[in-house]
Amino acid sequence: GQEYGTSTGRPRRCGWYDAVAVRFSVRLAGYSSIALTKLDVLDGFDRIPIAAAYRDPADGREWATVPASTSVFERLEPVYEELPGWQADTTGCRAWTDLPPSARAYVERLEELAGVPISHVSVGPERAQMIVR
Repeated sequence: GQEYGTSTGRPRRCGWYDAVAVRFSVRLAGYSSIALTKLDVLDGFDRIPIAAAYRDPADGREWATVPASTSVFERLEPVYEELPGWQADTTGCRAWTDLPPSARAYVERLEELAGVPISHVSVGPERAQMIVR
């Protein structure tokens, strides 16, 4: 994602979208909508994983929510669902309908998993690259 620390300049570790953590945050904070940034970073992928649940390797149990116990949470592994990528440049998109169909389907799936609308989608660092839905 070309992410670097502001003060340190060190590269940040980036991971796939964690829908369980986002859903937990939405419930905890009471968001009515969320913004999705840096969609353009995914432009070149064939398949895009989403962590849709967690699995406990000790007993095989799946978790759709963040457990209250940190000792349980520490041993959980993500369960990924894969969506097709779009392999198209989205940085020039300025409206929702400009996005490739697979990109729109990805955002819509994230909405389903989060439980709230994604009202803004950024496809680059410039103000004009923010799509308002």
